[in-house]
Amino acid sequence: MDPNLIAGIEGNEDAGVYKLRDDLAIIQTVDFFTPIVDDPYTFGQVAAANSLSDVYAMGGRALTAMNIICFPVKTMDISVLHDVLRGGLDKMIEAGVTLVGGHSVEDDEFKYGLAVTGLIHPDKVLLNRGAKPGDRLILTKALGTGIVSTAVKVGSADETLVERSIRSMSTLNRKAADLMMATPDVHACTDVTGFGFLGHTCEMIEGGDVGLQVFASAIPVFKGIRELVDGEIIPGGLLRNRDYRKPMVDVEPDVPAWIADVLYDPQTSGGLLIAVAADQAEGLTKRMHEAGIDDAAVVGKFVAEPKGRIRVLATT
Repeated sequence: MDPNLIAGIEGNEDAGVYKLRDDLAIIQTVDFFTPIVDDPYTFGQVAAANSLSDVYAMGGRALTAMNIICFPVKTMDISVLHDVLRGGLDKMIEAGVTLVGGHSVEDDEFKYGLAVTGLIHPDKVLLNRGAKPGDRLILTKALGTGIVSTAVKVGSADETLVERSIRSMSTLNRKAADLMMATPDVHACTDVTGFGFLGHTCEMIEGGDVGLQVFASAIPVFKGIRELVDGEIIPGGLLRNRDYRKPMVDVEPDVPAWIADVLYDPQTSGGLLIAVAADQAEGLTKRMHEAGIDDAAVVGKFVAEPKGRIRVLATT
């Protein structure tokens, strides 16, 4: 293995990290997907925020980006593509990221995203593993975007709920990452995307020396999600996530079934999951609230035993 490779394809990390010199490493990531919202401009913003999040999850600063476009030129008006690219560019400008190019292909299905390059000091890279017994787990965004997207498809989504979900997905994780990196004893980080909250927390403990207790009552969830889950409006990805990860997860009998389902909901541009020393968790959460990250919450505790397992508890 290349000795300069800090993070590669092993370990399910959010991005690759390669050391250029003793004080500088680059972060590389790529992500793109099909539209999940109707408005092209909004889709561009969400896709860009989602792609940039991987750099923030590693603790880095996003520097440049390249557009990745698959577009059905024969069946879709080119103005749609223009609006998507405008949304993505505006989000990059907000992030302080320079667009340096990209690549497009003709495809029957529209897809958009970014390849992003970031910078970080090699000694400050945050991997998804590294949490220590006693660390607290902070989640920075509410869960439920996958369920909301499904509700939109079947015409059962409340407009206010949809607006909140879109606002969350298009919000950069940059501010949360900056506050995280200013906190001394952060030991691990990842972001919540397609594998859901429990899928990504499983990655944080898998094969390691810690387990995790999750406090169901502390999990931030969009208002209105429970009614959708009770009405069996859930994405297929939620079921696949649950089937894959349930061997690692023990859900206590007093945990409501609906919130147990939400913990597997596949997210788009979800929040950060931060493992931080217990004596700094409250302070970091407070600073996030003061910075407008209203949903940030301490949602779990890393424990020495049982290793490699998650227990979902009703309360702390």
